[in-house]
Amino acid sequence: MVAVFAGFASGQLAMFQQMGFGVAVAILIDATLVRTVLVPATMKLLGRWNWYLPSFLHWLPRVSVERESVEVTTA
Repeated sequence: MVAVFAGFASGQLAMFQQMGFGVAVAILIDATLVRTVLVPATMKLLGRWNWYLPSFLHWLPRVSVERESVEVTTA
């Protein structure tokens, strides 16, 4: 995506140059700084609070990737 918008920045029209440069820089900053540094660091700092669900949303179904342990008793 950065390459595509950098292509706009290398064009002849000033409006497209400004838009292409701005969006290319924004995507580059988002992809490198935010998604590789800030999000993982924030998730590590928050720990269990990262997955906190407010009590007024208790009606939502509990979906999990891992199965809950269910004890099976044989008669």
